[in-house]
Amino acid sequence: MKDILVLADGEAVSRAAADLVQRACRAAVEARGVFSVALAGGSTPRGLYSLLATDPAFRDSIPWDRVEFFWGDERHVPPDHRDSNYRMAHEAMLSRVPVRPERVHRVPSEQPDPAVAASLYEAELRRTLGDDRGVPRLDLILLGLGPDGHTASLFPGTQALSERRRVYAANRVDSLATDRITATFPLLNAARQVVFVVAGAEKAPAVRSILAPDPDTPVLPARLVRPEGGTLHWVLDRAAAGQLTGDGVRAGGE
Repeated sequence: MKDILVLADGEAVSRAAADLVQRACRAAVEARGVFSVALAGGSTPRGLYSLLATDPAFRDSIPWDRVEFFWGDERHVPPDHRDSNYRMAHEAMLSRVPVRPERVHRVPSEQPDPAVAASLYEAELRRTLGDDRGVPRLDLILLGLGPDGHTASLFPGTQALSERRRVYAANRVDSLATDRITATFPLLNAARQVVFVVAGAEKAPAVRSILAPDPDTPVLPARLVRPEGGTLHWVLDRAAAGQLTGDGVRAGGE
């Protein structure tokens, strides 16, 4: 199932995404006693994390001690680096809520070899979720979107796009002259819920190419996120949705 929600601005996007997180958390804790979530990096999710940590409507209703935090991707930098996705989430949310430290599973991105970091992180995910053979199933994965159509650190033309066995992989991004550690499509498409949180007019062409593609439109990485047996939500501001038609699109407040 795919749901596309368009809202006025970034603040409204953050609030709608926070509501989805809250509801997914409640359902998971009631069903299984724990809520597993993979966080996204980038600028747009920061507002979501801040809202979850500071607005009593969300902060006081989430059982923080029952949440297992993972990341969808990480830069190959130490955790205190200014570019670290872990550092951003820690500053915006994790340092401001009563989360148990042992439930915060950051990518060991200080490892010199990104492939080792990816392997260690996959092992931790499997150990935590109790699945050492099949593809682990996270309750919720939060994702952003780049203007080039990348999500997590699955960039166009990169090797990790074709990974079908490992659920985390090192990924060389030549266009940025850097390495990333990223979730792969097997993990993304096994999730119970995936929520894209997207804002900004610079994302509009990519959004259109993914959600309303022409027959000859190249397949961008984010278009391959299709949870099997799960739900897919796109939460967009009006600028990001500016090139979509009304078919299948739900306006905020409906």
